[in-house]
Amino acid sequence: MKAVLSIAGSDSSGGAGIQADIKTIEAHRLFAETAITALTAQNTTGVFGVENVPPAFVEQQIDVVFDDIRPDAVKVGMVSSGDIAATIARALSRNGARNIVVDPVMVATSGSALAEGGAVATLVDKLFPLAAVVTPNIPEACALAGFPVESEADMERAAVAIASLTPGAVLVKGGHGSSATASDYLLLPDGLGVWVCAARVDNPNTHGTGCTLSSAIACGLAKGLSIEDAVRAAKAYLTRALEAQLDLGRGSGPLDHGVEPGC
Repeated sequence: MKAVLSIAGSDSSGGAGIQADIKTIEAHRLFAETAITALTAQNTTGVFGVENVPPAFVEQQIDVVFDDIRPDAVKVGMVSSGDIAATIARALSRNGARNIVVDPVMVATSGSALAEGGAVATLVDKLFPLAAVVTPNIPEACALAGFPVESEADMERAAVAIASLTPGAVLVKGGHGSSATASDYLLLPDGLGVWVCAARVDNPNTHGTGCTLSSAIACGLAKGLSIEDAVRAAKAYLTRALEAQLDLGRGSGPLDHGVEPGC
């Protein structure tokens, strides 16, 4: 059985972060491993507390995983401090990690900030160079590219700008956009750009969509799919999880991760 390691924060409500990653990986019939970067007290209405895990302990979690059940792919999600970002990069480099998917999580679906000042800069400086795929949403793409992202042309421009920060592919996700579709723009390492199209699902419950998509991409890479095929399969899985119309909580609720995997 192939294994996927999620390096991310814990979501006490179970809809995002480590919990969403485990559910996604197991839905794809792979073995889930974790290195927790932070504990959060959150639910569908907001994030009420964050406690960072000491960087040395994050590193130890990663090292012991690689020493025993070596992951075939790695997803990096919530990294709440610069020190933790640098530690993760050092551990992944030392262990020769491959198929790394970096989801530059900055803000929760509820609007609560999840990264301290300096964390994003270190993430870009240390982890983006290791990534096979980087998966910013539109607000994250705005921050990374340095200009507003409002149209499909802007998404393409942002992907090109972000590609200068990583040797990997860049997936600018369109879920936060205003168009009738929720299509994403994928810029591959060879410079080829493709649109990954999907209808926008009428569902207000989107807690954990970014975590779910990036984990599903890592699953595809672990199975040996190309980047484009892994992204398309992950998009199909996410769309089905939204179409299931799970409705839990008083805010933006979680997805149904138990739907059929995309690959």
